[in-house]
Amino acid sequence: METGIHELTAGYALDALDPAEREAFERHLVGCDRCQEELSSFWEVTGALAVAADGPAPNAALRERILAEARAEKQTVVPLDSRRRLSPVLAAVTAIAAAVAIGLGIYSISLSGQLDDTKAALTAQESAAAVLADPTATTVALQAGSGRLVVDADGAAVLVLDDLAAAPAGKTYQAWIVAGQTPVSAGIFDTTDNQAIVSIPQVVPNGAVVAVTVEKPGGASSPTLPPLAASEPV
Repeated sequence: METGIHELTAGYALDALDPAEREAFERHLVGCDRCQEELSSFWEVTGALAVAADGPAPNAALRERILAEARAEKQTVVPLDSRRRLSPVLAAVTAIAAAVAIGLGIYSISLSGQLDDTKAALTAQESAAAVLADPTATTVALQAGSGRLVVDADGAAVLVLDDLAAAPAGKTYQAWIVAGQTPVSAGIFDTTDNQAIVSIPQVVPNGAVVAVTVEKPGGASSPTLPPLAASEPV
């Protein structure tokens, strides 16, 4: 047991030992300079890794998943020959470095997607604010529903809907530009406090109508129900 207990150093540092192993190792650690030195070296390296990886903290669920996978991974000592073996500390540092790298990779992808969504939302809000604040923009009344359509000189448009409750469960609202026989999707949207301000991503040409229907989640390729709101022709 005395030889094998030295190999528990990395598992102890990673908090990956079962209660019996942890208790045995802590009793051994009190009188073992070798294990104390290896444990101190390991913590110094993992501390440096943490500083190097400084950045926004991942959410709790992601952190727990990474730790669980790291703890579940069995340590493997690869024999180089009969006299040379990987140091337990080196093997453990390599394992935790890989876990940190994988965790940061997963988190960076998630964060990148969130930032892209946030940037797109802010861009849409800025576009809508610019159209609504344009004193030369034209306000078009709705022939169905409550609200208005505001269109600037370049055809950029914002649909403002009042008294519009949240979409039914399992459904979403979808905007359409109707400028001919084939309506063109202008995106899906939600309501806030029974109101929606929808920035239309395409140019709305003269004579077109902007309409809204209720569709399945993710939207439809063409309207499946009659519009519940629609503007007068622009």
